[in-house]
Amino acid sequence: MNELVFFEGQFVPLDDAKVSVKTHAFMYGTSLFEGIRGYWVPERNEISIFRLKEHYERLLSNCRIFHMDLGYTLQELMDITVELVQKNNPDYDTYIRPMAYKADVEKIGFSLLNTESRFLVWTHPLGNYVDIERGLSVCVSNWRRLEDSMIPPRAKAGGAYVNSALAVTDARKAGFDDAIVLTERGTVSEGTGMNLFMVKNGRLVTPATTENILEGITRDTIATLARQELGIETQERVVHRTELYTADELFFCGTGAQVAPITQVDHRPVGSGAIGPISRKIQDLYFRVVKGHVPGYSHWCTPVSVGAAAVR
Repeated sequence: MNELVFFEGQFVPLDDAKVSVKTHAFMYGTSLFEGIRGYWVPERNEISIFRLKEHYERLLSNCRIFHMDLGYTLQELMDITVELVQKNNPDYDTYIRPMAYKADVEKIGFSLLNTESRFLVWTHPLGNYVDIERGLSVCVSNWRRLEDSMIPPRAKAGGAYVNSALAVTDARKAGFDDAIVLTERGTVSEGTGMNLFMVKNGRLVTPATTENILEGITRDTIATLARQELGIETQERVVHRTELYTADELFFCGTGAQVAPITQVDHRPVGSGAIGPISRKIQDLYFRVVKGHVPGYSHWCTPVSVGAAAVR
């Protein structure tokens, strides 16, 4: 397939979308990104892009932190993305990666001022990022989450993900699937690239936004669905490490992870050691919602006609 990328203001073949080794973002990690999922809905020949608007609202908001002006409106970014998906015409679940980045190649130095900002977006086939059926075995990482006063975790800054790379690599070398990362104070923050929910006494608990987490769009989705569809409230608060060991259920959530139950933490079983009933209910509901099968949440889904539907 001749995959296309939106790059430097136009749709170009993937092989032509290249940046210089002197690019500011390559040298210093000065990029922002979003991860967006498009779900293949074969009965409608559609890709259902989940919460496209909210992802770009977050990207534009975070651009203000990094002195970036992309030169596109929210609607233009959404339209570019829909057109790219149509042009690539996938008949599979698709990952969409928009990036805002500092593009200067003539300057040495890492100041964000007086540097050119650019935007690109590409797509890629993506199934399950982690095993969402088996139940994950995770550890509490020795690496601590970045503080907001260092590199703000609420912004998906490319350079900040070295923190996650170190944590997940050490976890997997030790035989775990992934890791939970703590703050400098020793309280629970999140996973290496996903938010965390705990089930305790029939209630959802998730670390507060003050715990150096990404303010996840999937996190918001889960809290909303749990309240409106299952009658389960979510408490946002400080979570201590030992609460992970006494939780009834745990699960990660995020664009990549989707809803990924955790059945073991630091060699201790979570609850019964099997995927819990609330995690399973939320997971099943989530997958119906993202594919546009629950009418009350159709506003979260952007349908894009592909395949046979696209050429009618």
